Amino acid sequence: MTTVTGPNPRRRTLLTGAFALGAATVLPVGLAGRAGAATAAVPAIADCAAWGARPASSPLKILPTPPVKIIVHHTATPNVTDLSQEQAFRLARSMQNWAMDDRGWIDTGQHFSISRGAYVTEGRHSSLAELQRGTRTVEAAHCTGQNTVAIGIENEGTYTSVDPRGAQYSALVELCAHICRQYGLRAYQIYGHRDFNATECPGDRLYALLPQLRRDVAARIGGDPTAPLWPLVRGGDTGDRVRALQHLLAGRGAALTADGSFGPATEKAVRDFQTLTHATADGLAGNQTWHQLVAPVRRDASGEAVRAVQVLLAARGVPTTVDGLFGAGTQTAVTTFQSGAGLPADGLVDARTFGRLLG
Repeated sequence: MTTVTGPNPRRRTLLTGAFALGAATVLPVGLAGRAGAATAAVPAIADCAAWGARPASSPLKILPTPPVKIIVHHTATPNVTDLSQEQAFRLARSMQNWAMDDRGWIDTGQHFSISRGAYVTEGRHSSLAELQRGTRTVEAAHCTGQNTVAIGIENEGTYTSVDPRGAQYSALVELCAHICRQYGLRAYQIYGHRDFNATECPGDRLYALLPQLRRDVAARIGGDPTAPLWPLVRGGDTGDRVRALQHLLAGRGAALTADGSFGPATEKAVRDFQTLTHATADGLAGNQTWHQLVAPVRRDASGEAVRAVQVLLAARGVPTTVDGLFGAGTQTAVTTFQSGAGLPADGLVDARTFGRLLG
């Protein structure tokens, strides 16, 4: 028997969650009410009872909203040659024991895991049931700052210098495609752990595969797989990008005036936010900082994030009143910009629209 060590604690993050027991079955995931889902391939997922999960130590939190992204991880455990289902179950038990006993979490951190043998298991209790429902999210503990909005998928192994096995990668494609169908996500909403936190996860090789993963998922669900791109904004910069950054930071509690000048106060606010979210605390607003700051903004929203959107729309030549209220005028401005940028004109300012607005 292969002994499975616990996941490497250097690439994990903290947040509490909870539990609810599932039925002792290993069956394909049921289909929720997404259009076209009935004709799509559904991966087989072993639920918590099937692999012998412990009860969580306190009730888990079920959020009433669906996730807005998928985050890919590697377990940072050995690249075992045992490809059996029992090995997948041992891995699931080992990860839960590590999370609960070593880290003090209430349950496994991630929602799902994929073994080297391409077996998919449920991680945190109720993740499978909520995926079947397709409307709610189980709060997890896989990525600081994202545990209420992202589905976490662990891939057994360490992928810093080698690629995942072909079958394991194929299972990841199918699982991501199914999650996207169930929750109405797009392929570009698939990210790696290092996009948010200061970590090597999911390894250089698996991270380098993410553009291909997005393309492969898009081939199954449709849509443009191009991920958002973010500018690097730093001390001494001025202009509307800085002003939008300041509005977003103010929306997260920073005491900032949105004056469009990246001075010492803005740099401190960036560092404080990076430290809070376990991002690289370098004071530069780059990939991790934007990924952590930006959340979807839609009709009837209000506040600093809406002001950031309005500032950027005006800077792009789309007439917009900067009042922090996402009403009909702002929605028209957003759809106008989206149409001109070749994006779906749905009026939702998600990460990709934000990235295009920032230029």
